[in-house]
Amino acid sequence: MEIKKASKIGAKDNLVYLIRSEKDLHAKDFSKEELLYIKQQLKDEQKQIILNRFGKYAFITVVEKETDYKAIEKGRIAGSTVMAEANKLKLDNLVVTGVTDIMLAVAEGMALTNYQFLKYFSDKKENTCKSVKLHGNVSAKGLEELNGIIQAVYASRDLVNEPLSYLTAVQLSKEVKRLGKEAGFKVEVMGKTKIEALKMGGLLAVNKGSIDPPTFSVLEWKPAKAKNKKPIILVGKGVVYDTGGVSLKPTTNSMDFMKCDMGGAAAVIGAIYAVAKNKLPYHVIGLVPATDNRPGVNAYVPGDVLTMHNKKTVEVLNTDAEGRLLLADALSYAQKYKPEIVLDAATLTGAAAMAIGHYGVVAMGNADEKHMNNLKTSGNNVYERIVEFPFWDEYNEQLKSQIADMTNLGSGQGGSITAGKFLENFTDYPYIHLDIAGPAYLKKSINYLTYGGTGVGVRLFYDFIKNY
Repeated sequence: MEIKKASKIGAKDNLVYLIRSEKDLHAKDFSKEELLYIKQQLKDEQKQIILNRFGKYAFITVVEKETDYKAIEKGRIAGSTVMAEANKLKLDNLVVTGVTDIMLAVAEGMALTNYQFLKYFSDKKENTCKSVKLHGNVSAKGLEELNGIIQAVYASRDLVNEPLSYLTAVQLSKEVKRLGKEAGFKVEVMGKTKIEALKMGGLLAVNKGSIDPPTFSVLEWKPAKAKNKKPIILVGKGVVYDTGGVSLKPTTNSMDFMKCDMGGAAAVIGAIYAVAKNKLPYHVIGLVPATDNRPGVNAYVPGDVLTMHNKKTVEVLNTDAEGRLLLADALSYAQKYKPEIVLDAATLTGAAAMAIGHYGVVAMGNADEKHMNNLKTSGNNVYERIVEFPFWDEYNEQLKSQIADMTNLGSGQGGSITAGKFLENFTDYPYIHLDIAGPAYLKKSINYLTYGGTGVGVRLFYDFIKNY
């Protein structure tokens, strides 16, 4: 969905009036009966009032002044509520008018709510609302930027929602190339032969159970006058489907949505799409190692010892702790760029999801406080809030092996942290790890976070880079 600016209000337009109080109601916009009804509803503390004007509708939506990130989020949710109702009423258009400082947030909520993944339906029941326009003093640049971000989130959600029957690692790399052409960023895809030459032992080991080859995609946005001399690097876990490997996932319903295990890759791809689409003046690189994790063919097994890209050895204790093996090779590869900072995103541990649910993103790392604080600010800005976990060196004790440099599994205590500490062993730069296992995929829509892939991480990374 593209949001446009309205130069005028047409006779057939369904209107959304954004108000803060009764004072924002203008008599010229409503009949006397409508005004009486609206004022009574406001006295009853109703935040959403709908008027049926026989052929068109008017929504009176009470919003808060844009004073902090919580008010902006309430604006997104208000937009989500209007859009859901508009589709129920089978309306084809909405024109938003009234107070303008929160208008873009309302429009963002509308557009994100209107996302659908209908590719595999024979009877496609599309949302009826195809047009959203903003009437008022809204920045054309801000509107263009918002549309770029929405397209990026849509692309990310599409990737997560695609099943393995379509989205193999090879197909993921093809999708990245397509999106690169759309947005204008450079893409290099390495196949299995190149991955073998790079000696990425983690990625190759996880791929051993699959009949499909792995890929390693490098995405790059490098504007002519980039503000940063050293690149910002984003790394995304690209496990396109996870059975757990030989350590087959044992619990009920634990595999039915494991197509989402490349949510981190989708976040990185979407973020760089948005950065390129909106031409942010920063050099950004994305690294996406990809494969599925299956128990077939010559699958790697617990007890195996792997030699990773940086030559460190890893004793495998559980083949369902596979995402960290892919990420480790990619993080090691990132060293060649001498980056200013590296952030990864991964649906890495159930421990993170159990700790905070879908309400936020677990973060940890060794980057200085400034970077973490900026990331937390971005998390608030887009309401993908950051919960920082400790990153104490004592957690490394759980990773000690009797026969190799380390194991790929902790003892079970602080599982999301030991996963992060494992990854730190493959870095030599400021580093932040983001575990998005909780919010990456929802089994029920929550406001503008639609069923399935949510696109979490796209807006977070974009805001972090924009304000770098």
